[in-house]
Amino acid sequence: MITLSKKVCLLGDAEVGKSSLVRRFIYDLFEDRHLSNNGTSEVKVSVKVVAVPRDDAMIELTIAFWDLADSVSFERVRTSYLRGTAGAVAVGDITRPATLDDLCRYSRDLRASNPEAHLVLAFNKTDLTHQRAVTDTQIETVAQDINAPYYLTSGRTGENVDLLFRHLGRLLVTDVAA
Repeated sequence: MITLSKKVCLLGDAEVGKSSLVRRFIYDLFEDRHLSNNGTSEVKVSVKVVAVPRDDAMIELTIAFWDLADSVSFERVRTSYLRGTAGAVAVGDITRPATLDDLCRYSRDLRASNPEAHLVLAFNKTDLTHQRAVTDTQIETVAQDINAPYYLTSGRTGENVDLLFRHLGRLLVTDVAA
């Protein structure tokens, strides 16, 4: 069995649910409170090992998820945060349209730092149906502009969270020699 380790960054504005998505994927948990870093540029690193099929083999992939607390901090530490990134999940909040606008900027930053990095988009908080302020057309337009696959997710319910991260895992092992 081939074993790999890859760094994955979480990109997105404050309170879009980046930490909730990672927590749901790794621990299958949700906390109904925002974990703020009070303006510091703190990075939380979480790790999960997953088996990823490729061709006729399984690859043991260790994913280190780097979660920077907010976009203000990101501006100051962007270069070091993105260094060595193999993939990223850019997260927007479907209850706040302004968060989608920033996804293009995060995508540009990632691709400028690591042109070969894989990117998947998460449009989060699908459980808040009555607060939804973003249309499917807006989501599809952003995904097409960025040229990245996307998932409608909920860190609260777990909707599509596993699919999102497993899709990224398959992308991370596609360019590895067998």
